[in-house]
Amino acid sequence: MIWQFIVNGIISGTLYSLLAIGFALVYNTTKLFHITAAAIYVFAAYMFYLFSVVINLPVLLAATVAISLTMALSLLTDVSVYRPLKRRKASNNVAMIASIGMMTVIVNLLAMFFGNETKVIDNTIHRTFAYGSIIITTPQMWQLVVGGIVIASFLLFITKSQWGIRFRALSANSTLYETLGYSTTHARIFVFLLSGLFIAVASCLTVYDIGLDPHMGMTVLINAMVAMIIGGVGRFGTCVVGGLVLGVIQALTVWQFSSNWQNAVTFVLLLILLFIRPQGIAGYKQRAI
Repeated sequence: MIWQFIVNGIISGTLYSLLAIGFALVYNTTKLFHITAAAIYVFAAYMFYLFSVVINLPVLLAATVAISLTMALSLLTDVSVYRPLKRRKASNNVAMIASIGMMTVIVNLLAMFFGNETKVIDNTIHRTFAYGSIIITTPQMWQLVVGGIVIASFLLFITKSQWGIRFRALSANSTLYETLGYSTTHARIFVFLLSGLFIAVASCLTVYDIGLDPHMGMTVLINAMVAMIIGGVGRFGTCVVGGLVLGVIQALTVWQFSSNWQNAVTFVLLLILLFIRPQGIAGYKQRAI
């Protein structure tokens, strides 16, 4: 029985990792607390619902359209909110308040157009795969396979590609990055597009399994932020470590106690780690100057 919960935790951790990567891409490179990511997550879910259920496109095509629109919204967030605030030399706290405001507007607009009730993408009975005592549903298999491929591609991108090196350089020292002649504007465009991509993939994979409602984004984003922190702030690949650890621990909490204890255990884990190893599991200590 425990192995079933561990596998469930790995699958949940994969989804946390995807969303944590989307959040960390923005935070590590721009130092902005991108709360609007919660609304972008919800937007992706409703675009997937719109094109797959309302317009009745094939699921893969609907997901592709939803991901593309979500990437555009992610970039629009930077162009319309963050970048003007940066030009006016507003503090990151002001940007965070603006981010919360934009999240509220987007979520309420989605609730106004689609309603507050829970919706489902596919209510058919899905095929299951049995491996001994472990049972995995078709949506979970999609989450594990697609999520794993996307995460592996990102890790290769961030460690081996030229843009991945640039992202890491921008994260380490944005002033030096500009001094060397690189454009932070071009980098931010790519960062927000990629962030939207990972958020949308996580959203589509999740809601295809459990359904959607307008107010689901903040809870999921909190888990993603915790995954980023316990994995290690300042590095991109550590989100995967944090996401998997968090997913497995939450699943074991459900196995040992109940689902009501998941959030409590999540924050207890965060507090313990912040006291023992504030840089995270795989992070590094940063020197303040």
